[in-house]
Amino acid sequence: MLYYLFDFLDKTYDLPGAGLFQFITFRAALAVITSLLIATVWGKKIIKILQDKQMGETIRDLGLQGQSEKAGTPTMGGLIIILATLVPVLLFAKLDNIYVILLIVTTLWMGAIGFLDDYLKKFKNDKDGLPGKFKVIGQVGLGVIVGATMFFHSDITVKTEKLDPITGQEIVTNRGAKTFNDAEKTLLTTMPFVSGNEINYEKLVTWAGDGYAPFAWLIFIPIVIFIITAVSNGANLTDGIDGLAAGTSAIIAVTLAIFAWVSGNVIFSDYLNIMYIPNTGELTIFIMAFVGALIGFLWYNAYPAQVFMGDTGSLTIGGIIAVIAIAIRKEWLIPILCGIFLMENLSVVLQVGWFKYTKKKFGAGRRIFKMSPLHHHYQKGGFHESKIVTRFWIVGIFLAVLTIVTLKIR
Repeated sequence: MLYYLFDFLDKTYDLPGAGLFQFITFRAALAVITSLLIATVWGKKIIKILQDKQMGETIRDLGLQGQSEKAGTPTMGGLIIILATLVPVLLFAKLDNIYVILLIVTTLWMGAIGFLDDYLKKFKNDKDGLPGKFKVIGQVGLGVIVGATMFFHSDITVKTEKLDPITGQEIVTNRGAKTFNDAEKTLLTTMPFVSGNEINYEKLVTWAGDGYAPFAWLIFIPIVIFIITAVSNGANLTDGIDGLAAGTSAIIAVTLAIFAWVSGNVIFSDYLNIMYIPNTGELTIFIMAFVGALIGFLWYNAYPAQVFMGDTGSLTIGGIIAVIAIAIRKEWLIPILCGIFLMENLSVVLQVGWFKYTKKKFGAGRRIFKMSPLHHHYQKGGFHESKIVTRFWIVGIFLAVLTIVTLKIR
C-alpha cells in the first residue's frame, strides 16, 4: 500500500526520498525490519493471548530428555509468523504482482489448514486434529491453484537468450551483454547437473504429438502438487524440537531471496548465468518479510521455547518455501536446499517401511533409527536438543551454499 502512496507522491509532487520506494532492495530492507519488530513486539502479546486461551501443547510421552518441561507451552505460534509476514508485504510490495498474490494465497491457504488442525486438537479434544486425508486434499488444492496459475497466467513468463540459428551460440551486444527474446510462456525450469542447467516440462509430453505443449499441465500440475505436499510435510516433521524448523527455514528463505532477486534482475541474471524471469524480483520483499518473521519468532522459539509454531506455522512455512521455489523455477534444487526437510521425511518413511517389512518377514518389527524423525534419533542418543539444532543449522548453511554453487556446475 505504501508503495503506491509514495509512487503517487514521487510522480505527482516529486517528493524528496519518495523515489526510494522504486528500489526493491530498499523495500526489502523495510520489510525485514518491520517483520522483525512485529514478531518480537507483538509476538509477546500473541503468546500471552494463547496462554490465556489455554492453548498449551499436550506432550506425548516419548521418553525424551526434558520432554515433561514442555507441557503447557503455548502452541499455534505460527500466527506470529503469518502476521509478521503479511503486514510488511501489504505495506511494501506491489500487490498487483502475480507472484506476490500467489504467495499471499499460499500463506492464507496453508495457514488455514494448519490453524484448523491445531484448533481441533485443542478445542475439540481431538488429539489427531484434522484427519490426514483432509490435509492432503488442502495441499492438493493449493498445488492445483499454483500449477494452473504458473501454466496459464499471462504475466508468468521467461525471457530466454537469443541464439544464432546457425551456430547455436548466444548473440551478444558490442559490449558483450546477452540479448533476450521477447517474454514467452514456457515451462522451462532450472535443473542442476543437466546440459545448460535447464529442462522444459513440455518435453515430457512428446507422446501427445506435434501439439503436445498445451497438454504439459498434465505433467506439471502433479509435480507441483507433489513438491508442495512433500515440503510442507517435511517442515511439519522438522518442527519437533525448539528452534529447529524456524532456524532451518530462515536459512532456506535467505537463499531463495537471493535467487528471486537475481532472477528478476536482467543484469545480475546475465552475469551469474541464471534464468531471467521478469517480475520475480518483487518476491524479494515477500521473502525478506518471511525471513524477518522467522527470526523474530525464533526469539521466543529458541530453547527453552516460550511458544511452539504448531501446524499453523509448520505447514505454512513448508508451503511458502515450496511455492517460492516453484515460482522462481528452482524447484529441482529443493532436495539440496531443503536437505534437512528431506532427511526428516526419509527417516520416517524408512523407519515405518522397515518396521512393517521386518514385522511381516520375521514376526517382530525392527528399527533403523532409535526414533524418527531424525532429530529424535539424536535425542535418544543423548545429545541435548540445543546441540542438535545448532548442528542442523550448520548443515543447513552448508546445503544453502552448496545449492548456490551447484548452479555454476555446467
